[in-house]
Amino acid sequence: MKILVIGSGGRESAICWQFAKNANVKKIYCAPGNDGIAKIAEIVNISTCDFENLVDFVKVNKIDFTFVGSELPLSLGIVDYFNSCGLKIIGPSKNASKLESSKIYSKQFMSKYGIPTAKYNSFSDLNNALNYIDTLDDNRKIVIKADGLAAGKGVHVCSCKKEAKDIVHKIMFEKILGSAGTNILVEEYIDGEELSYLVFTDGISYSLMPASQDHKRVSDGDKGLNTGGMGAYAPASLDTEQLNKQVQNIVKKVIYGVCQEKLEYKGILYVGIIVNGGLPYVLEFNCRFGDPEAQAVLPLLETNLSDICIAILNQKLLNLQIKWKNKFSVCVVLVSGGYPESFKTGFEITGLENISGRDTIIFYAGVKSVNGRLVTSSGRVLGITSISETIKDAINKVYSNINLVYFDNMHFRKDIAWRALNEKS
Repeated sequence: MKILVIGSGGRESAICWQFAKNANVKKIYCAPGNDGIAKIAEIVNISTCDFENLVDFVKVNKIDFTFVGSELPLSLGIVDYFNSCGLKIIGPSKNASKLESSKIYSKQFMSKYGIPTAKYNSFSDLNNALNYIDTLDDNRKIVIKADGLAAGKGVHVCSCKKEAKDIVHKIMFEKILGSAGTNILVEEYIDGEELSYLVFTDGISYSLMPASQDHKRVSDGDKGLNTGGMGAYAPASLDTEQLNKQVQNIVKKVIYGVCQEKLEYKGILYVGIIVNGGLPYVLEFNCRFGDPEAQAVLPLLETNLSDICIAILNQKLLNLQIKWKNKFSVCVVLVSGGYPESFKTGFEITGLENISGRDTIIFYAGVKSVNGRLVTSSGRVLGITSISETIKDAINKVYSNINLVYFDNMHFRKDIAWRALNEKS
Protein backbone atom coordinates (compact mmCIF):
# COMPACT_ATOMS: atom_id res chain seq x y z
CA MET A 1 0.00 0.00 0.00
CA LYS A 2 1.21 3.52 -0.87
CA ILE A 3 -0.17 6.59 0.94
CA LEU A 4 0.26 10.32 0.40
CA VAL A 5 -0.21 12.65 3.39
CA ILE A 6 -0.79 16.33 2.65
CA GLY A 7 0.59 18.89 5.13
CA SER A 8 3.82 19.83 6.85
CA GLY A 9 3.36 20.13 10.62
CA GLY A 10 3.28 18.11 13.80
CA ARG A 11 -0.18 16.81 12.97
CA GLU A 12 1.05 15.35 9.68
CA SER A 13 4.09 13.94 11.46
CA ALA A 14 1.74 12.05 13.79
CA ILE A 15 -0.41 10.84 10.88
CA CYS A 16 2.65 9.53 8.99
CA TRP A 17 3.96 7.89 12.17
CA GLN A 18 0.66 6.09 12.69
CA PHE A 19 0.55 4.88 9.07
CA ALA A 20 4.13 3.63 9.37
CA LYS A 21 3.11 1.23 12.16
CA ASN A 22 1.29 -0.96 9.62
CA ALA A 23 3.58 -3.49 7.94
CA ASN A 24 1.24 -3.53 4.93
CA VAL A 25 2.05 0.10 4.17
CA LYS A 26 4.89 -0.12 1.68
CA LYS A 27 5.55 3.58 1.18
CA ILE A 28 4.47 6.89 2.77
CA TYR A 29 4.87 10.22 0.99
CA CYS A 30 4.29 13.63 2.55
CA ALA A 31 3.69 16.85 0.60
CA PRO A 32 5.33 19.19 1.35
CA GLY A 33 6.33 17.61 4.70
CA ASN A 34 9.42 18.68 6.61
CA ASP A 35 12.92 17.34 7.24
CA GLY A 36 11.83 15.62 10.45
CA ILE A 37 8.97 13.80 8.77
CA ALA A 38 11.59 12.67 6.22
CA LYS A 39 12.75 10.12 8.80
CA ILE A 40 9.65 8.00 8.06
CA ALA A 41 8.19 9.38 4.80
CA GLU A 42 9.53 10.48 1.45
CA ILE A 43 9.17 14.25 1.14
CA VAL A 44 7.38 15.56 -1.96
CA ASN A 45 8.13 19.16 -2.86
CA ILE A 46 4.60 20.10 -3.92
CA SER A 47 2.43 22.73 -2.24
CA THR A 48 -0.70 21.56 -0.41
CA CYS A 49 -2.83 23.64 -2.80
CA ASP A 50 -1.16 22.65 -6.09
CA PHE A 51 -3.91 20.19 -6.92
CA GLU A 52 -2.85 19.53 -10.51
CA ASN A 53 0.71 18.48 -9.63
CA LEU A 54 -0.49 16.50 -6.60
CA VAL A 55 -2.85 14.53 -8.83
CA ASP A 56 -0.07 13.92 -11.37
CA PHE A 57 2.17 12.65 -8.55
CA VAL A 58 -0.53 10.31 -7.25
CA LYS A 59 -1.13 8.86 -10.72
CA VAL A 60 2.55 8.41 -11.58
CA ASN A 61 3.37 6.80 -8.22
CA LYS A 62 0.17 4.71 -8.06
CA ILE A 63 -0.84 5.98 -4.64
CA ASP A 64 -3.64 3.92 -3.07
CA PHE A 65 -5.17 6.89 -1.24
CA THR A 66 -4.35 10.41 -0.09
CA PHE A 67 -4.92 11.74 3.44
CA VAL A 68 -5.39 15.51 3.82
CA GLY A 69 -4.01 16.84 7.11
CA SER A 70 -4.40 20.62 6.80
CA GLU A 71 -7.51 22.78 6.44
CA LEU A 72 -6.65 25.14 3.56
CA PRO A 73 -6.61 22.59 0.72
CA LEU A 74 -9.87 21.14 2.06
CA SER A 75 -11.53 24.56 1.99
CA LEU A 76 -10.31 25.06 -1.59
CA GLY A 77 -11.81 21.79 -2.80
CA ILE A 78 -8.96 19.29 -3.01
CA VAL A 79 -11.33 16.39 -2.30
CA ASP A 80 -13.66 17.42 -5.14
CA TYR A 81 -10.68 17.75 -7.49
CA PHE A 82 -9.28 14.32 -6.61
CA ASN A 83 -12.71 12.69 -6.88
CA SER A 84 -13.22 14.24 -10.32
CA CYS A 85 -9.97 12.51 -11.33
CA GLY A 86 -11.16 9.17 -9.96
CA LEU A 87 -8.67 9.18 -7.06
CA LYS A 88 -9.29 8.06 -3.49
CA ILE A 89 -8.85 10.71 -0.81
CA ILE A 90 -9.64 11.11 2.90
CA GLY A 91 -11.29 14.41 3.71
CA PRO A 92 -14.60 16.29 3.32
CA SER A 93 -15.73 18.00 0.12
CA LYS A 94 -15.46 21.77 -0.32
CA ASN A 95 -19.10 22.25 0.69
CA ALA A 96 -18.71 20.04 3.75
CA SER A 97 -15.51 21.88 4.70
CA LYS A 98 -17.58 25.04 5.16
CA LEU A 99 -18.32 23.64 8.62
CA GLU A 100 -14.81 24.88 9.41
CA SER A 101 -14.06 27.48 6.76
CA SER A 102 -17.17 29.58 7.49
CA LYS A 103 -18.12 30.11 11.12
CA ILE A 104 -21.39 31.70 10.03
CA TYR A 105 -22.33 28.65 7.94
CA SER A 106 -21.32 26.43 10.87
CA LYS A 107 -23.60 28.35 13.25
CA GLN A 108 -26.51 28.20 10.81
CA PHE A 109 -25.96 24.44 10.46
CA MET A 110 -26.01 24.03 14.26
CA SER A 111 -29.21 26.06 14.58
CA LYS A 112 -30.91 24.08 11.82
CA TYR A 113 -30.13 20.69 13.33
CA GLY A 114 -30.65 21.48 17.01
CA ILE A 115 -27.00 21.37 18.05
CA PRO A 116 -26.41 23.27 21.33
CA THR A 117 -24.17 26.31 20.88
CA ALA A 118 -23.77 29.89 22.05
CA LYS A 119 -26.24 32.56 20.88
CA TYR A 120 -24.86 34.74 18.11
CA ASN A 121 -25.43 37.42 15.48
CA SER A 122 -23.54 37.76 12.20
CA PHE A 123 -22.51 40.98 10.49
CA SER A 124 -21.08 42.11 7.17
CA ASP A 125 -21.33 45.83 8.01
CA LEU A 126 -18.95 47.44 10.51
CA ASN A 127 -21.39 50.02 11.86
CA ASN A 128 -24.15 47.46 12.35
CA ALA A 129 -21.75 45.29 14.35
CA LEU A 130 -20.63 48.21 16.52
CA ASN A 131 -24.21 49.33 17.16
CA TYR A 132 -25.20 45.81 18.17
CA ILE A 133 -22.31 45.57 20.64
CA ASP A 134 -23.58 48.81 22.25
CA THR A 135 -26.81 46.99 23.16
CA LEU A 136 -25.02 44.22 25.08
CA ASP A 137 -24.48 43.92 28.83
CA ASP A 138 -21.12 45.48 29.68
CA ASN A 139 -20.69 43.12 32.63
CA ARG A 140 -20.38 40.04 30.42
CA LYS A 141 -17.57 38.90 28.16
CA ILE A 142 -18.15 39.07 24.41
CA VAL A 143 -16.74 36.70 21.79
CA ILE A 144 -15.78 38.05 18.37
CA LYS A 145 -15.10 35.56 15.57
CA ALA A 146 -13.92 36.14 12.02
CA ASP A 147 -16.03 34.11 9.61
CA GLY A 148 -13.18 32.67 7.54
CA LEU A 149 -10.01 30.67 8.15
CA ALA A 150 -7.53 32.76 10.16
CA ALA A 151 -4.80 30.29 11.20
CA GLY A 152 -6.07 30.16 14.79
CA LYS A 153 -6.14 33.97 15.13
CA GLY A 154 -9.80 34.58 14.34
CA VAL A 155 -11.39 34.19 17.80
CA HIS A 156 -11.21 36.92 20.44
CA VAL A 157 -12.71 36.76 23.93
CA CYS A 158 -13.29 40.37 25.01
CA SER A 159 -13.78 41.48 28.62
CA CYS A 160 -15.92 44.53 27.79
CA LYS A 161 -17.77 46.34 25.00
CA LYS A 162 -14.88 48.72 24.32
CA GLU A 163 -12.45 45.86 23.77
CA ALA A 164 -14.98 44.09 21.55
CA LYS A 165 -15.51 47.18 19.41
CA ASP A 166 -11.76 47.68 19.06
CA ILE A 167 -11.34 44.09 17.82
CA VAL A 168 -14.24 44.43 15.39
CA HIS A 169 -12.70 47.63 14.00
CA LYS A 170 -9.33 45.91 13.54
CA ILE A 171 -10.90 42.91 11.80
CA MET A 172 -13.46 44.65 9.58
CA PHE A 173 -11.86 48.05 8.93
CA GLU A 174 -8.11 47.55 9.34
CA LYS A 175 -8.38 44.07 7.77
CA ILE A 176 -5.82 42.50 10.11
CA LEU A 177 -7.09 39.06 9.04
CA GLY A 178 -7.62 39.94 5.38
CA SER A 179 -10.68 38.49 3.68
CA ALA A 180 -11.26 36.08 6.58
CA GLY A 181 -12.71 39.04 8.50
CA THR A 182 -15.08 40.36 5.82
CA ASN A 183 -17.93 38.90 7.90
CA ILE A 184 -17.91 38.34 11.64
CA LEU A 185 -19.84 36.72 14.46
CA VAL A 186 -20.65 38.42 17.75
CA GLU A 187 -21.29 35.61 20.18
CA GLU A 188 -22.28 35.21 23.81
CA TYR A 189 -19.52 33.97 26.08
CA ILE A 190 -20.04 30.60 27.74
CA ASP A 191 -17.83 29.90 30.73
CA GLY A 192 -16.55 26.39 31.29
CA GLU A 193 -13.92 23.81 30.48
CA GLU A 194 -13.08 23.01 26.85
CA LEU A 195 -12.71 19.54 25.34
CA SER A 196 -11.85 18.32 21.85
CA TYR A 197 -13.67 15.34 20.38
CA LEU A 198 -12.17 13.87 17.22
CA VAL A 199 -14.42 11.65 15.14
CA PHE A 200 -13.85 9.20 12.29
CA THR A 201 -16.75 9.36 9.82
CA ASP A 202 -17.62 7.95 6.42
CA GLY A 203 -20.52 10.37 6.03
CA ILE A 204 -23.18 7.94 7.24
CA SER A 205 -21.67 6.46 10.40
CA TYR A 206 -19.03 7.57 12.87
CA SER A 207 -16.68 6.51 15.66
CA LEU A 208 -15.52 8.80 18.48
CA MET A 209 -11.88 8.92 19.52
CA PRO A 210 -10.88 9.48 23.18
CA ALA A 211 -11.59 13.05 24.21
CA SER A 212 -8.55 15.31 24.51
CA GLN A 213 -7.87 18.70 26.04
CA ASP A 214 -5.75 21.35 24.35
CA HIS A 215 -3.82 24.13 26.15
CA LYS A 216 -3.99 27.20 23.93
CA ARG A 217 -2.38 29.90 26.07
CA VAL A 218 1.34 30.35 25.64
CA SER A 219 2.27 30.39 29.35
CA ASP A 220 1.69 28.26 32.44
CA GLY A 221 -1.57 28.75 34.29
CA ASP A 222 -3.40 29.45 31.02
CA LYS A 223 -1.89 32.92 30.80
CA GLY A 224 -0.60 34.93 27.86
CA LEU A 225 -1.58 34.98 24.21
CA ASN A 226 -3.61 32.32 22.43
CA THR A 227 -1.55 29.97 20.26
CA GLY A 228 -2.20 27.06 17.95
CA GLY A 229 -1.83 24.84 21.02
CA MET A 230 0.98 24.34 23.54
CA GLY A 231 0.11 20.75 24.36
CA ALA A 232 -2.71 18.29 24.91
CA TYR A 233 -3.54 15.15 26.81
CA ALA A 234 -5.95 12.24 26.34
CA PRO A 235 -8.25 10.87 27.48
CA ALA A 236 -9.49 14.05 29.13
CA SER A 237 -10.56 13.54 32.73
CA LEU A 238 -13.76 15.54 32.22
CA ASP A 239 -15.00 13.01 29.66
CA THR A 240 -17.45 11.11 31.89
CA GLU A 241 -19.87 8.45 30.66
CA GLN A 242 -22.75 10.91 30.95
CA LEU A 243 -20.93 13.63 28.99
CA ASN A 244 -19.85 11.12 26.36
CA LYS A 245 -23.49 10.16 25.75
CA GLN A 246 -24.41 13.82 25.31
CA VAL A 247 -21.55 14.35 22.85
CA GLN A 248 -22.55 11.16 21.00
CA ASN A 249 -26.00 12.72 20.57
CA ILE A 250 -24.42 15.91 19.19
CA VAL A 251 -22.33 13.95 16.70
CA LYS A 252 -25.41 11.98 15.60
CA LYS A 253 -27.12 15.29 14.80
CA VAL A 254 -24.07 16.49 12.87
CA ILE A 255 -23.93 13.33 10.74
CA TYR A 256 -27.71 13.50 10.20
CA GLY A 257 -27.29 17.10 9.02
CA VAL A 258 -24.42 16.08 6.74
CA CYS A 259 -26.70 13.47 5.13
CA GLN A 260 -29.66 15.84 4.86
CA GLU A 261 -27.53 18.54 3.25
CA LYS A 262 -26.00 15.92 0.90
CA LEU A 263 -22.48 16.86 2.00
CA GLU A 264 -19.77 14.38 1.05
CA TYR A 265 -17.77 13.75 4.19
CA LYS A 266 -15.22 10.95 4.41
CA GLY A 267 -12.60 11.82 6.98
CA ILE A 268 -12.08 13.41 10.36
CA LEU A 269 -14.53 15.66 12.19
CA TYR A 270 -13.31 17.78 15.09
CA VAL A 271 -15.97 18.91 17.56
CA GLY A 272 -14.73 21.56 19.98
CA ILE A 273 -17.04 21.83 22.97
CA ILE A 274 -17.29 23.72 26.22
CA VAL A 275 -18.96 22.20 29.27
CA ASN A 276 -21.17 24.51 31.31
CA GLY A 277 -23.40 23.21 34.10
CA GLY A 278 -22.64 19.66 33.04
CA LEU A 279 -23.93 20.31 29.52
CA PRO A 280 -21.83 20.43 26.32
CA TYR A 281 -22.09 23.34 23.88
CA VAL A 282 -20.33 23.29 20.51
CA LEU A 283 -17.74 26.05 20.07
CA GLU A 284 -16.56 25.07 16.60
CA PHE A 285 -16.12 22.35 14.04
CA ASN A 286 -12.87 21.53 12.28
CA CYS A 287 -12.78 19.21 9.31
CA ARG A 288 -9.48 17.47 10.09
CA PHE A 289 -7.32 16.36 13.00
CA GLY A 290 -6.56 19.05 15.55
CA ASP A 291 -2.98 20.07 16.24
CA PRO A 292 -1.71 19.19 18.88
CA GLU A 293 -4.69 16.92 19.66
CA ALA A 294 -3.60 14.47 16.96
CA GLN A 295 -0.21 14.06 18.67
CA ALA A 296 -1.98 13.11 21.92
CA VAL A 297 -4.74 10.89 20.52
CA LEU A 298 -3.07 8.93 17.69
CA PRO A 299 -0.44 7.28 19.96
CA LEU A 300 -3.37 5.62 21.79
CA LEU A 301 -4.79 4.07 18.61
CA GLU A 302 -4.33 0.29 18.35
CA THR A 303 -6.26 -0.34 15.12
CA ASN A 304 -4.25 0.44 11.98
CA LEU A 305 -5.11 3.93 10.72
CA SER A 306 -4.83 2.66 7.15
CA ASP A 307 -7.52 0.03 7.84
CA ILE A 308 -9.78 2.77 9.23
CA CYS A 309 -9.19 4.88 6.12
CA ILE A 310 -10.12 2.00 3.82
CA ALA A 311 -13.32 1.44 5.82
CA ILE A 312 -14.12 5.16 5.52
CA LEU A 313 -13.51 5.20 1.76
CA ASN A 314 -15.81 2.18 1.31
CA GLN A 315 -18.38 3.56 3.78
CA LYS A 316 -17.93 0.42 5.91
CA LEU A 317 -16.84 2.17 9.11
CA LEU A 318 -19.78 0.69 11.00
CA ASN A 319 -18.33 -2.79 10.41
CA LEU A 320 -14.93 -1.96 11.91
CA GLN A 321 -14.23 -2.25 15.63
CA ILE A 322 -11.68 0.45 16.46
CA LYS A 323 -9.50 -0.33 19.46
CA TRP A 324 -7.67 2.07 21.77
CA LYS A 325 -4.96 1.58 24.39
CA ASN A 326 -6.21 1.81 27.96
CA LYS A 327 -3.49 4.35 28.76
CA PHE A 328 -2.90 8.09 29.07
CA SER A 329 -1.07 10.28 26.60
CA VAL A 330 0.52 13.71 27.14
CA CYS A 331 1.91 15.87 24.33
CA VAL A 332 4.01 18.98 25.02
CA VAL A 333 4.81 21.40 22.18
CA LEU A 334 8.26 23.01 22.09
CA VAL A 335 8.15 26.45 20.45
CA SER A 336 10.50 29.26 19.49
CA GLY A 337 10.77 31.96 22.15
CA GLY A 338 8.49 34.85 21.23
CA TYR A 339 5.86 32.63 19.56
CA PRO A 340 3.05 33.34 18.66
CA GLU A 341 4.42 36.80 17.85
CA SER A 342 7.92 37.52 16.51
CA PHE A 343 10.64 34.90 16.96
CA LYS A 344 14.01 33.87 15.56
CA THR A 345 14.76 30.60 13.81
CA GLY A 346 17.81 28.67 12.58
CA PHE A 347 18.87 27.31 15.98
CA GLU A 348 20.32 23.81 16.12
CA ILE A 349 18.21 21.23 17.95
CA THR A 350 20.25 18.89 20.12
CA GLY A 351 19.52 15.92 22.36
CA LEU A 352 16.81 14.22 20.32
CA GLU A 353 19.00 11.13 20.02
CA ASN A 354 18.77 10.75 23.81
CA ILE A 355 15.02 10.13 23.65
CA SER A 356 14.35 6.43 23.43
CA GLY A 357 11.69 3.88 24.23
CA ARG A 358 8.41 2.94 22.56
CA ASP A 359 6.35 5.10 24.91
CA THR A 360 7.84 8.48 23.93
CA ILE A 361 7.51 9.81 20.39
CA ILE A 362 8.94 12.91 18.69
CA PHE A 363 6.65 14.68 16.23
CA TYR A 364 8.29 17.20 13.91
CA ALA A 365 6.73 20.55 12.96
CA GLY A 366 8.96 23.60 12.32
CA VAL A 367 12.29 21.96 11.51
CA LYS A 368 14.69 21.74 8.58
CA SER A 369 18.03 20.10 7.91
CA VAL A 370 21.05 22.35 7.35
CA ASN A 371 24.40 20.67 6.65
CA GLY A 372 23.19 17.51 8.35
CA ARG A 373 21.97 19.38 11.46
CA LEU A 374 18.30 19.76 12.38
CA VAL A 375 17.44 23.42 13.08
CA THR A 376 14.33 25.37 13.98
CA SER A 377 12.37 26.85 11.06
CA SER A 378 9.09 28.08 12.55
CA GLY A 379 7.27 28.99 15.75
CA ARG A 380 6.01 25.50 16.52
CA VAL A 381 9.08 23.27 16.43
CA LEU A 382 8.44 19.87 18.01
CA GLY A 383 5.77 17.90 19.80
CA ILE A 384 6.96 15.30 22.29
CA THR A 385 4.42 12.74 23.47
CA SER A 386 4.64 10.11 26.20
CA ILE A 387 2.10 7.44 27.10
CA SER A 388 1.79 5.54 30.37
CA GLU A 389 -0.62 3.67 32.63
CA THR A 390 -1.45 6.79 34.66
CA ILE A 391 -1.69 10.46 33.78
CA LYS A 392 0.89 11.33 36.43
CA ASP A 393 3.42 8.89 34.99
CA ALA A 394 2.79 10.15 31.46
CA ILE A 395 3.41 13.73 32.62
CA ASN A 396 6.62 12.80 34.43
CA LYS A 397 7.86 10.79 31.47
CA VAL A 398 7.28 13.48 28.86
CA TYR A 399 8.96 16.22 30.89
CA SER A 400 11.92 13.97 31.72
CA ASN A 401 12.46 13.51 27.99
CA ILE A 402 11.98 17.20 27.21
CA ASN A 403 14.83 17.96 29.61
CA LEU A 404 17.12 16.05 27.23
CA VAL A 405 16.34 18.40 24.31
CA TYR A 406 17.70 21.90 23.71
CA PHE A 407 17.67 24.74 21.22
CA ASP A 408 18.26 28.45 21.81
CA ASN A 409 15.16 30.32 23.02
CA MET A 410 13.26 27.07 23.50
CA HIS A 411 9.94 27.61 25.27
CA PHE A 412 7.31 25.15 26.49
CA ARG A 413 4.60 25.00 29.12
CA LYS A 414 5.45 23.06 32.24
CA ASP A 415 1.85 22.38 33.29
CA ILE A 416 0.27 20.42 30.44
CA ALA A 417 -2.54 18.22 31.83
CA TRP A 418 -2.65 20.19 35.09
CA ARG A 419 -6.44 19.93 35.22
CA ALA A 420 -6.24 16.15 35.13
CA LEU A 421 -3.86 16.17 38.10
CA ASN A 422 -6.07 18.56 40.06
CA GLU A 423 -9.15 16.47 39.43
CA LYS A 424 -7.34 13.28 40.45
CA SER A 425 -6.15 14.82 43.73
